[in-house]
Amino acid sequence: MRRRRIIGTLAALGLVWGVGTAPATPGGTDPRTTRGLFVDPLMPGSQAAADNPRYDRIGKRAQPLWITDYYAIDGVADAVRRYTERAEEIEKTPLLVLYAIPGRDCGLYSSGGEPDAASYRSWIDQVALGLQGTHALVVVEPDAVPFIGNERCSFDVDERLSLLRYAVRQVTDAGGWAYLDAGHSGWRTPADIAPLLKRAGIADARGFSTNVGNFRPTGQEQRYARGVLAELEQRGVRGLHYVVDTGRNGGGTPVDGDVCNPTWARIGAPPKLLFRDAYDGRLWVKNPGESDGQSDDGTCHGGPPSGQWWPQGARRLLK
Repeated sequence: MRRRRIIGTLAALGLVWGVGTAPATPGGTDPRTTRGLFVDPLMPGSQAAADNPRYDRIGKRAQPLWITDYYAIDGVADAVRRYTERAEEIEKTPLLVLYAIPGRDCGLYSSGGEPDAASYRSWIDQVALGLQGTHALVVVEPDAVPFIGNERCSFDVDERLSLLRYAVRQVTDAGGWAYLDAGHSGWRTPADIAPLLKRAGIADARGFSTNVGNFRPTGQEQRYARGVLAELEQRGVRGLHYVVDTGRNGGGTPVDGDVCNPTWARIGAPPKLLFRDAYDGRLWVKNPGESDGQSDDGTCHGGPPSGQWWPQGARRLLK
């Protein structure tokens, strides 16, 4: 799974949220249970659709703002606030992705992140400041947990888990619904990811995300998610929810190992919050039409650097 680098929920009142309850408005109902998702007209896909309706199936759907180390510590709070305020103005729910943990992507196409633990905590503090009172959905650090144990990664595992706990707690305390990323069904098993998620602080989160940036069928991901929930319950963590990234999983069975701008990928079911038991719904987390990365050996199928809007790639998805 590859990840974009730069920019380009939700049970009814009374249901369990992590180990607590979902924050509610003074009227008694959390707005995330009634509002639709925010379609940001400033997203590259939305701007492309404004110029050419062939991209409408991408540009007119809700997609997240990826908050990465592209945003400096002294500016990230304002960036988050500007984005969430645009959503609030039209009474929609904003979706953000946090993606700046040190050692991000283990040196692959979206490598980077904050340089050390101290700077990451300071960065998260500012993100949380921008999130205050916004009722946002926040996917926390795609790949950060699933990469634990990978031989190509050099980060300190205990430190990474500590940073993830900190990020989840700060997002939650700011009123966000945090979804800690759990990889996908072709990467980890429920039995091996669940203890890592617990150590990463998922008890303080709304739940977890699956299939971010990947191509696994939705039903397969739902089975994986139910397995993760069962494993977490055995470890004393109950009441969690999950979301599935469907942005690029409409092409059938994926080709294992072909994960950077694969030519067979197709757009998936549109994002929609559903609130069916533990399944909060479908999201487009990896923005369709934006590149996974660039390579010299052909493995990225002609894509530009990670995160750039790529018309040719968008048209492939829309076939």
